[in-house]
Amino acid sequence: MTATETPAATTVLGSRLLRKEDPALLTGEGRYVDDLVVPGALWLGLVRSTVAHARVSVDVGPALDAPGVVAAFTGDDLLDAWAAPLPCAWPVTEDMKAPEHRPVAAGTACYVGDIVAVVVAESRAAARDAVEAVLVDYDELPAVVDLEEAAEDRVLVHEDLGTNRSYTWELTPDADAVERAFAEAAHTVSERYVQQRLIPAAMEPRGVVVVPAPHGGEYTVYSSTQIPHILKVMLAATTGVPEHKIRVIAPAVGGGFGSKLNVYAEEVLALALARKLGRPVRWTEERSEAAVATIQGRGQIQHIELAADAAGKVTAVRVRLLADLGAYLQLVTPGIPLLGAFLYHGVYDIPAYSFSCTGVFTTKTPTDAYRGAGRPEATYAIERAMDALAVEVGVDPAEIRRRNFIPTDAFPYSSAPGLVFDSGDYEPALARALEMVGYEELRAEQARRRESGSTAHLGVGISFYVEMCGLAPSRVLASLNFGAGGWEAATVRVLPTGMVQVVTGTSPHGQGHETSWSMIVADRLGVDPDHVEVLHSDTDVSPHGLDTYGSRSLAVGGTAVWHACEKVVAKARTIAAHQLEVAEEDLEFSGGQFQVRGSPDRAMPIQAVAFQAFLAHDLPEGMEPGLSAQVVWDPPNFTFPFGAHIAVVEVDEETGRVQLLRYVAVDDCGNQVNPLIVEGQVHGGILQGVAQALWEEAAYDGDGNLRSATLADYLVPSAAEAPSYELDHTVTPSPTNPMGVKGVGEAGTIGAAPAVMNAIVDALSPLGVTDIDMPASPHRVWSAIRAAKEAQQ
Repeated sequence: MTATETPAATTVLGSRLLRKEDPALLTGEGRYVDDLVVPGALWLGLVRSTVAHARVSVDVGPALDAPGVVAAFTGDDLLDAWAAPLPCAWPVTEDMKAPEHRPVAAGTACYVGDIVAVVVAESRAAARDAVEAVLVDYDELPAVVDLEEAAEDRVLVHEDLGTNRSYTWELTPDADAVERAFAEAAHTVSERYVQQRLIPAAMEPRGVVVVPAPHGGEYTVYSSTQIPHILKVMLAATTGVPEHKIRVIAPAVGGGFGSKLNVYAEEVLALALARKLGRPVRWTEERSEAAVATIQGRGQIQHIELAADAAGKVTAVRVRLLADLGAYLQLVTPGIPLLGAFLYHGVYDIPAYSFSCTGVFTTKTPTDAYRGAGRPEATYAIERAMDALAVEVGVDPAEIRRRNFIPTDAFPYSSAPGLVFDSGDYEPALARALEMVGYEELRAEQARRRESGSTAHLGVGISFYVEMCGLAPSRVLASLNFGAGGWEAATVRVLPTGMVQVVTGTSPHGQGHETSWSMIVADRLGVDPDHVEVLHSDTDVSPHGLDTYGSRSLAVGGTAVWHACEKVVAKARTIAAHQLEVAEEDLEFSGGQFQVRGSPDRAMPIQAVAFQAFLAHDLPEGMEPGLSAQVVWDPPNFTFPFGAHIAVVEVDEETGRVQLLRYVAVDDCGNQVNPLIVEGQVHGGILQGVAQALWEEAAYDGDGNLRSATLADYLVPSAAEAPSYELDHTVTPSPTNPMGVKGVGEAGTIGAAPAVMNAIVDALSPLGVTDIDMPASPHRVWSAIRAAKEAQQ
């Protein structure tokens, strides 16, 4: 299209546009970190502790004699390479205890996988061989594996801290109200749930390449990261390299799920050694290495109590958590449980609230953000407890939820823990999910099976979640002592030829930002989505941003793009009015064209305006040339998507095998930019939640060794295990942003695990089973059935 052609009107928002990103990825043209060709690059080989807790003495001398080895270092050798330890950006309390975390341990190794030495070699193979030549002498100390025992300080992970308890964080707005509610309750339930550790297992393992500039002093860092902007700041703080001398690029990134929302030792090491040696340095994680070297998710013991009146209306919730932090605090480790701290009342109108969390060190891989980050844990506890309350009161699980929903007319809703829920309409979502699954018919079939004595037990599980996402505003994050803001930046440029460039501070790794941002621009500017280029994930191209995590990208980053478009249109309107010699208020803008009211022959497309702005021959007095705008958007509140998920399972009493027969999800993420992308996010999220319920567990033995370090032992589901999803949605727009959008990237994961586990317990309730720890493996289910039968004898 030329600068003078008139574009067709567009109604692209809400359409199922195919992702612009996919052709390159599907044809092998995507370039990941390990694909980069860097002449003369050295490879890092990392010597990792094979013992969970030990004083270590390291001799790298033999490695220096190995073929191709350029250098080798112990932790002591590199102490002067660091300006600061590895960062933790979320000190959740003033008295939080945090051990010093160096990229290479010096003196003591605190988990299997802790780096104790590094070798640098001319090739990947030479580095791998040299690692085997390093001599490490281990003076073993007792491992600290059991979370409850760790909290008792029987053995200390870090002796200098004097305790394994990093912090205790509490949120109890009215303790007297909580105590009174439990004292007066007609019904109470008290439950204990375990959130097992999970291995993120992104399709692409982590990797980093650091390339020094030819004349020194400047460094380009390629990293498989979710957070190029944050990584740049933290690399500068940790290594002492000036921030303006560091460029971070996240090329194609093969998934992250929160595990790449971090600043890792390997990234810091690569930069420090490239600086020290004056040559490019690279490292790519191996799959078995990733199981212990990349953060793990979840890791909690949850105690939740509900108080209710005679009708089952919940009057108070009380929660106590023990959170397994692992051996060190990574970037946001201590704050992950707090992301769910405000949501243990779920979608229910509960007036009294008490929450406390104690973070505890163990000799295991550090935990940090994993898809949902605190919200799946909160939803699991309240949704499992609501099913327990339904049994206590003697009503159907769907009915107990209806009796407790936050009323639609109560929104915006001020919750007891202090959040303001933006919008919600819960009953239609539940009603639709029940209709889709055929709830009454399933209950009738369940009754028939039970009456016949069938050993193939049918179970139906409901989960209704709400999450807070669009992590912002900055002032709220400051009140939580979070070490970053919640804003996001965007620039929109209409080029002289009529094409549009968008520069965004978000950093996608599978979410489809290039497609969605193009659709937003197409809608606001009236251009073809294919004429929009989205630039991202390079701190030189996009110098301002806070990256992608917590389902924040659309609600914050996408809204920044929307606002930038509005500023572009406002400037274009002024130019068009000047060119057409009319007042601005006499112009209408639709379908990418400014038109004088009542004069259809007097019009000017936005592409022509952009060309005139470029020429600058006849602009309004004092106006700068060019048609572009930059916006930094800091939202006034979180957004609160929600949804009803229902799982239908069949459990074989004789073998303990669980078969997921059906999965229904009705989600509400506000207005949808691209339903195809929404469905893809929900599909993947559900499967990760189902995987936690049925298959996945990072299991440790008593000595702190990970027993599920390979994909032969850690059961990541394939397409063969994926259920057939039955999806629908309701639409409750958010008033927090002008597009009315909410997040959806974590929704499926949040809703899935409690739906599946509620279904399993529902199936086995006639046998006396009231709870099963995740994952519900055949052996674990069979053992629960046996234990319940023996208890009844």
